[in-house]
Amino acid sequence: MRFRKQKQISGHSAGIYSLAYDGEYIYSASGDKYVARWNIKDGTQDKFAIRFEVAVYSICLINDAQHLVVGLADGGLHIFDLANRQELKFYTQHKKAVFEIKENPFKHHFYVTDADGNLSIWNSLDFSLLLYLPLDSGKIRRIAVQENGELISLACQDGTIRIIETEFFNEIQLIQAHDGGATAVMFHPIHSELLLSGGKDALLKCWNWKEKKLITTIPAHNFAIYDIKAINNGVNFISISRDKTIKTWNSETLGFLQRLDTKSGGHSHSINSIICLTENSFATASDDRRIIFWEEEV
Repeated sequence: MRFRKQKQISGHSAGIYSLAYDGEYIYSASGDKYVARWNIKDGTQDKFAIRFEVAVYSICLINDAQHLVVGLADGGLHIFDLANRQELKFYTQHKKAVFEIKENPFKHHFYVTDADGNLSIWNSLDFSLLLYLPLDSGKIRRIAVQENGELISLACQDGTIRIIETEFFNEIQLIQAHDGGATAVMFHPIHSELLLSGGKDALLKCWNWKEKKLITTIPAHNFAIYDIKAINNGVNFISISRDKTIKTWNSETLGFLQRLDTKSGGHSHSINSIICLTENSFATASDDRRIIFWEEEV
């Protein structure tokens, strides 16, 4: 599977940190303090836009894209009803920047992590706080939710990958994974006992998390790996990096497939977010203020 650039969107006046997709529109969160919405068919900006007082670091659509959860640089957490364009809740539970928000629809949860190493668990039906866990791990940049919703995994600044069960939220595994900090994590899309991680050390690692065993280490990028996402029904996965490149991989063999960079029409600055649109297309967002859409070559 090889990809090519389809189109790009420019409109933000600062770096773009997070993306969300509802099947029709793509949402973007930026350092310019805006969340914007774009029509992916023609790349035009929708009338929907929200301005905040500080930079927006993370967004997540929950409840079948009925609600948008927004995390801010000052720790603020906002929840919006998209149909009525109305703010439903505003929380100040987190005191430092919110770096990641992930939904677990199986449990009716969403999870929030911040720059201080805190994890909060919320009920996605009534938006109540269920649990607040200070993990003392440094910045938690990424959350991965297992396909069946039974586990989550956290990529932490102290270099650890932490695996937590979602019934009582006990930590069941702690892996010292990356020097300088873990920055990306994903449960393997094919093998349930495997986990992929990326770090500030630019290494991509595959673990048997049940046995706490390192399977392989790949020098994948030149700088920190900021996210890992499965595509093509899990046959492939994609990594993005501060080194301005996107790389695609074979999930089974962990073999390298393709590099997408400025020569491919790609980003000129750090790539901060990736979101899959279909099984063979995805979008990336960068400090270069652009959203680029990629599709499988025919």
